Amino acid sequence: MSTDGSYDAIVIGLGAMGSAAAYHLARRGGRVLGLDAHPRGHALGSSHGRSRIIREAYFEAPEYVPLVQRAYALWRELEAEAGRPLLTITGGLNIGRPESDFVGGALASARQHGLPHEELTAAEVTARFPGFRPTEDLVAVYEPNAGILDPEACVGAHLDLAARHGADLRHGEPARRWDADGAGVRVETARGVYHAGRLVVTTGPWAGELLAGLGLPLEVWRIVNAHFEPARPELFGPERCPIYLWQVPEGDYYGFPNLPGQGVKLGRHDIGEVCTPHTIRRTVDEAEVAMLRAMLDRYLPGAAGAVKWTLTCMYTNTPDRDFVLDRHPAHPQVAYGCGFSGHGFKFASAIGEVLADLARDGATRQPIGFLAASRFATARA
Repeated sequence: MSTDGSYDAIVIGLGAMGSAAAYHLARRGGRVLGLDAHPRGHALGSSHGRSRIIREAYFEAPEYVPLVQRAYALWRELEAEAGRPLLTITGGLNIGRPESDFVGGALASARQHGLPHEELTAAEVTARFPGFRPTEDLVAVYEPNAGILDPEACVGAHLDLAARHGADLRHGEPARRWDADGAGVRVETARGVYHAGRLVVTTGPWAGELLAGLGLPLEVWRIVNAHFEPARPELFGPERCPIYLWQVPEGDYYGFPNLPGQGVKLGRHDIGEVCTPHTIRRTVDEAEVAMLRAMLDRYLPGAAGAVKWTLTCMYTNTPDRDFVLDRHPAHPQVAYGCGFSGHGFKFASAIGEVLADLARDGATRQPIGFLAASRFATARA
């Protein structure tokens, strides 16, 4: 902990990505200050809840596979250091028409990277997983390495271990502004002014505020999830029900088995209300629950009994739905990550490492060139 307001690195935003960056920077011996506008464990951003999917046969693009493989390894390392379970392997199903993104993209990644997988017909899906009822025109890709992360436990582990390695973490202290200060940075909050050699900005749906000068094309969506008590729990436990992605005429959906105390969770991936963190509607209405229930009734009958609870979170989308991981073009001592577009959490352990690399060394061994901000014509110095 610095006594003079000066640090080697400051991390603004301590959710999934920022907590991981603070951990990796502190683990390497740096004097690290972490700032977050909200109390620890808040449910106002994109890192709350009790389940996130992790999968390896990445339908979005094969380029993500090395990064997610690094994330798997780092989650296991974090589990060992923290002494607590964070990742549960359940296997996973991508279900859709043969030409769909969910199926074709998963197969492309699996084949390019030699990943274990199986191609299943609709009848084979139901035979192996009796709770699933895909129509005859649908097929599936099964990947045995998919599973579930506990997001709040993951963020908590990164924060606890960052503090153990000496990081000074301050929740409820929002950064008002930052400026380049020679070769370093200056960060102002209501409580003081801090100086550091490096800055990492990982503010999720608030990224457009602190990174406004970059002109990044970010759009925030309100996303709804619902947890249901299954009417037929024997069909939907993790031993008989993997995580699942469905691309069907009703939309693009993702869901989880009946986890202890949580029920069956379902969300829709392809639509959302445009909002900001300040205008998001936090309540969930009956029509939204009915949409999710109808999806389960159609394809996983018996999964949607009584509603246990609902929740909202936010996606921060880029136009191509790929992340942005980069250094500031005018201030290379500033690294940032944003635009995770609803599929970033699984990568957080590796993205924290990448951002620590970019902040400290200006480069990383991970193949992230396809995630540079320069791909957007509107991005500017």
